[in-house]
Amino acid sequence: MLRLVIGVSIVLVLTVGCGQKQDGENALVGAPLEAVQADPVLDFTDKADFAAASRGFIATIDGPITDADGNLVYAPAAYDFLAGDAPPSVNPSLWRQSQLNAKHGLFEVVDGIYQVRGFDLSNMTLIRGDKGWIVVDPLISKETAAAALALANKHLGGRPVSAVIFTHSHIDHYGGVRGVVSAADLENGDVQIISPQHFTRETVSENILAGNQMARRAGYMFGIFLPKTPKGHIGSGLGQGISLGHSGLIRPSLEITHTGQTLNVDGVKIVFQLTPGAEAPQEFMFYLPKFRAFAQAEIINRTQHNLLTPRGAQIRNGLVWAKHIDDTLRIYGDKIDVSFGSHHWPTWGNVEVLEFYEKQRDTYRYIHDQTLRLANHGLSMVEIAEQIKLPKSLASEFFNRGYYGTTNFNAKAQYQYYYGWFDGNPANLNPLPPIEEAVQMVRYMGGAGTIMEKAQADYESGNYRFVATVLNKLVFAEPDNTEAKNLLAETYRRMGYRAESGPWRDFYLSGAQELTQPLNTDLIINTANPDMVANLPLDLFFDLMAVRLNGPKAEGLDMKINFVFTDTGDKAALHLKNAVLNTRMHSQYTDVDATVILSRTDLNRILFKQVSFRELMLKKQVKVQGSVLKLQKFMALLDDFNYWFNIVTP
Repeated sequence: MLRLVIGVSIVLVLTVGCGQKQDGENALVGAPLEAVQADPVLDFTDKADFAAASRGFIATIDGPITDADGNLVYAPAAYDFLAGDAPPSVNPSLWRQSQLNAKHGLFEVVDGIYQVRGFDLSNMTLIRGDKGWIVVDPLISKETAAAALALANKHLGGRPVSAVIFTHSHIDHYGGVRGVVSAADLENGDVQIISPQHFTRETVSENILAGNQMARRAGYMFGIFLPKTPKGHIGSGLGQGISLGHSGLIRPSLEITHTGQTLNVDGVKIVFQLTPGAEAPQEFMFYLPKFRAFAQAEIINRTQHNLLTPRGAQIRNGLVWAKHIDDTLRIYGDKIDVSFGSHHWPTWGNVEVLEFYEKQRDTYRYIHDQTLRLANHGLSMVEIAEQIKLPKSLASEFFNRGYYGTTNFNAKAQYQYYYGWFDGNPANLNPLPPIEEAVQMVRYMGGAGTIMEKAQADYESGNYRFVATVLNKLVFAEPDNTEAKNLLAETYRRMGYRAESGPWRDFYLSGAQELTQPLNTDLIINTANPDMVANLPLDLFFDLMAVRLNGPKAEGLDMKINFVFTDTGDKAALHLKNAVLNTRMHSQYTDVDATVILSRTDLNRILFKQVSFRELMLKKQVKVQGSVLKLQKFMALLDDFNYWFNIVTP
């Protein structure tokens, strides 16, 4: 699920939350909190999930996981407050899901397959091979992955790692790889790393060009800056929270190219099923005949997943997703006795597995098909999302609830996938920008005083959705209106408390926090790491350079710049014209303004901000042939992106 954009530095999270009061203790006078009512179709007396989530428990760790310097990486005990019944500040359905996800430790799936759960957002699975462990999805951070491996070796007997499997290209499924193996292990032939095809490029390609926006919104989505309390972050639905250690990447040694491809990995037969274009651009599930076990990766989960993630990404097609699950049922349906995933707890029993798969498949198919049915009747995106409700046979299953993705958001995603953002109404063809529109809206509504009087009354009557809509306009029109910001913050808190979705809750509560507390822009946000930078394809680097180009400043310029990389032999020819930067790889211009000669290693150091371009020039590690002044002029045209842009204020 989680991509590179969430690789926030430890210093950020250690600083955030200290001394902050984000429990709503300063709430405005209004209706007291009342217990949130869960959907009546849910049977809270059914404790089967609690038994399954605890089944096979072997052991866990005492205390938090820290890095080499003693900095906190992950603390399973931070969620101990989840014991007991849901308080009024939490939807009881989300509370239940968080209680289940918070169960942590080493678990036996079947003899020979084990999982470490609750040490990170995702699970790490260990399959016993002839000589060592086959590790599946080594978490986000090397520290959590190392702790998981150490726990397994302590209680199951020490074994080397013989292979690592990355099910897909999201960081919670590969980022901790250096906690279980090293690059030297791979080079020496002691271990193999297996992934879907195009894995390495996909680890960065989806977010490299749009990453700053994604990273900022991911901070909201995962409640990174919220305290872990009953009035703060209580879990993400897909898992509890993200670890804050050191992430890395080791390039795989073998990529799976087609469904049905079979490998013998350390004596274990593995049959792969590719699932591209669903939860990730490239992903696979796999079947283990020896165990009659199926690894569902992140295609099948004990939550409804995102067809469009709120942090922003390319939209996923629910029809494609559903067909992948149906292929699993068709190919392996009668062969599975146990199913385990990259998140949540396993499912045992063929009947139970088939029902789980079928209802997950039908959830995505229902949302896809009904969105298009209603769209073809002329309903707009928002109208469709408001109208679509899962049938009781699907909605009554806890594993189909919107703990991560939601039916509302996913319906909007499918509309956008097919139709885009425009609904056909001319009024929405070219609206005013948010601030200008807000100013006019406030004027039309009679001014701030009139708005606040009505908003306070509606807030007290629980009409939170429209209060949020109107007060958002007022805050954008009058960003210094503290009274409006405070009431909007309290409204967001009430909406967050009611949310069944972990990300929705965290978005609302993060928005409330930023309305009432100044942004700590002194925090240093680092969303990269050396392994990611080293594996960044050069063409994507130059595409990112083009995105950073300030078009208005570049208007009227015509410049050509060559790049030559001394250690790899790569070449690139850049042409700035019409305020656009085009790049031709493996080419060089003859009528060039400047040629930059450097190593790819030094470029990586520049990208990771270990050294500046200027410093390397002074040390003559970067050579420039031609006009240094024109090169400097070109470099001055590139924008730097500030993580701390405003979201809930203009």
